[in-house]
Amino acid sequence: MATIAEASAIPVEKIAKSPGFWSGVLTRLRRDPVAMVALGILVLLILMAIFAPYLAPYDPAKGSVIRRLKPIGTPGYILGTDELGRDMLSRLIYGARLSLLMGVIPVPIAFVIGSAIGIIAGYAGGLTNTLIMRTVDVALSGALGSGLTNALVSLTVVFIPQIARVAESVTTQVRKLDYVDAARASGAPAFTIVRIHILGNVLGPIFVFATSLISVSMILASGLSFLGLGVRPPDAEWGLMLNTLRTAIYTNPLVAALPGVMIFITSICFNLFSDGLRTAMDVKS
Repeated sequence: MATIAEASAIPVEKIAKSPGFWSGVLTRLRRDPVAMVALGILVLLILMAIFAPYLAPYDPAKGSVIRRLKPIGTPGYILGTDELGRDMLSRLIYGARLSLLMGVIPVPIAFVIGSAIGIIAGYAGGLTNTLIMRTVDVALSGALGSGLTNALVSLTVVFIPQIARVAESVTTQVRKLDYVDAARASGAPAFTIVRIHILGNVLGPIFVFATSLISVSMILASGLSFLGLGVRPPDAEWGLMLNTLRTAIYTNPLVAALPGVMIFITSICFNLFSDGLRTAMDVKS
């Protein structure tokens, strides 16, 4: 057995270091083929949205009466045309921009606001917790009218209470742990305790829950556009495209279904990646 002197002589760089939590999460996530495939598809969709002007073969807003509802496989129009003769491939590519914007943007905003509310309520406890959480519970999205901005605001307001409840729940559990009680007994300020001892332990579960909401946000955003409460014509957005193509469902069902297929693929990929992230963050897995 090595003596203390011999052990102290071992170079520091040779001492095995245990990987950090997030390093372990990334390692487990990379070993999940389903999550990696889903992430790869999402990256491709994001790149498609960013480089839409270079990928789309036609102007997505330019139509022609003589080219209305061309079927899939038409020469020059590989995915056919819509009810106004506009190229479906171009509109699907450009539609990824607004669809992803409306689906993704509300979640991080709600994540920041909801996490702050929930963590404060969970750490404070007692009457303060009750007042904050009941106020959040009754917060509803008002009748803001149609339009992209109003749709984003509405979706954000819808998600804030859900994230706040999750944040409050996990914070309430962490604040009862021994090391938090020890920090409080030592006289550490509440802000310092939250910043050092609370945040690192609660942001992970909150983040995973927020990630799972992106697919829900995608569907809700598309639904708003389908109902005419989101993006307005002639902008390309998958939900709006479903609305305008609904009259063609009997004459050209394959073309009419394409926006729905894109919504489904994107939503399921967000769900699969969220599930993989949740599994990777489970240390027992």
